[in-house]
Amino acid sequence: MSHRLLPVPPGVLHSRMTRLISILAILTAIGVSALVDSDRASAQSSRADVGRPVAPRSGYVGTETCASCHQEIVRTYRLTNHDRTSALPSKSAITGNFASGSNTITTLDPSLIFRMDQKDGKFLQTAIFGDPPHTKEHSESIDIVIGSGDKGQTYLHWKGEGLFQLPISYWREIGWINSPGYLDGTADFDRAIPPRCVECHATYFHALSPSPFANQYDKLNFILNLSCERCHGPGGAHAETHQAVSTGATSVVAPSDTAVIVNPRKLSRDRQMDVCSQCHGGLGQPVAPAFTFVPGQALAQYIHLQTPEANANVDVHGNQVALLQRSRCYQSSANLTCTTCHNPHEAEKPTASYSTNCLTCHQPQQCGEFANLGTKISDNCIDCHMPVQSSKLVISELNGTQVKALVRSHWIKVYASAVR
Repeated sequence: MSHRLLPVPPGVLHSRMTRLISILAILTAIGVSALVDSDRASAQSSRADVGRPVAPRSGYVGTETCASCHQEIVRTYRLTNHDRTSALPSKSAITGNFASGSNTITTLDPSLIFRMDQKDGKFLQTAIFGDPPHTKEHSESIDIVIGSGDKGQTYLHWKGEGLFQLPISYWREIGWINSPGYLDGTADFDRAIPPRCVECHATYFHALSPSPFANQYDKLNFILNLSCERCHGPGGAHAETHQAVSTGATSVVAPSDTAVIVNPRKLSRDRQMDVCSQCHGGLGQPVAPAFTFVPGQALAQYIHLQTPEANANVDVHGNQVALLQRSRCYQSSANLTCTTCHNPHEAEKPTASYSTNCLTCHQPQQCGEFANLGTKISDNCIDCHMPVQSSKLVISELNGTQVKALVRSHWIKVYASAVR
């Protein structure tokens, strides 16, 4: 029954790619996000998840060079989801279970099942069609892992120079599951991955076409994980200057850091938010080629992010920036940004612990539930005022049952349904 192996009709390629970008955005939104640079300086590293040797871009040096001076920051950054949002396949990188009895899923079509295999050093997804003993199989290897695995992962495979999503993803609370948006009961290995997708899950991919909808890349010129330089800009001049000063080169006058490296904390609030909005600000429309945005510049010159209307229903997935900007906390403060709560150099803390940030402005007695809960109200502002909600856009199917992604809202407000 090989007719179930569905190619992508050319007439729907544009819409399929647009939908895919939205779907992959959930992996960032739910904590499946992050990476670390590895161009020439780190291409020789023994780390399994740093990518492959690449031709260095002008001015970029890689996280290993940053670590030569900033060892502690890089050490703690290695523990973040941003450092683990993409990787080459390995037992440690792939969250899903390949053991017999845990490595298959059935579908709405009783004559189609999927099996995940580990064989000869490869990790495979196989579609099995028909009824034994008259079955046919189609296998593709997992070539790139997308997502830290804290909540979920999806997987990509190469077909020549083309990059495609595999039909089976993994959700930690469920296990193997149809990738979001895939039609249950079919085997589709041809969902193309355009540059805007990998832009949020990698440090660099060299696209072979200027089209924002193409999925052809140089297989020897990509860098997995999110590097220091994705938030701080190219570090070559910064590293060269400080290395020269440290060796006592008297002819070198060190310029200010802002002249050669970007410290997001020193940017205006709008430019700080632009750094996060690259991936947490919604799908957007590419204005310039992927991976050309440099922190400190206006993101609008590279990606057009449409601001939702005031009464628009913004789904909880994929656009945390827009939801945060709707919050009265954001609108009443001149300084509140994503990094007010999130330290990008460290792993995420327990959710309730972020309440201490709320208490810098709010008194527990101001809360409507203070009369019921007393002082313990200050232990967890987050679950009430930023509750976890179901996405209405990112949905997987498993044997006819819809499974919706659960994402924490970044619209800080009073939610009647969350009152305890």
